[in-house]
Amino acid sequence: MRQARPLIEASAGFAGMEVRRCIERPNLYLLLVHWESLEAHTEGFRGSERYQEWKALLHRFYDPFPLVEHFGASFLP
Repeated sequence: MRQARPLIEASAGFAGMEVRRCIERPNLYLLLVHWESLEAHTEGFRGSERYQEWKALLHRFYDPFPLVEHFGASFLP
């Protein structure tokens, strides 16, 4: 992740990210990436060469492959 993070941070529309380790299952992680728009992720980052490098660095660690879903802004003030 230390090598991969600069790749995603350099993407237009990137607004931050968090990696959290599960307390009950320490080998489980949550990756939460904040984007300015859905397109910044799906078309921008996912369509870039940086994403290919991201995949090469990280996809071997996924077991099973993660579910990627997109959420809107928080409902809390």
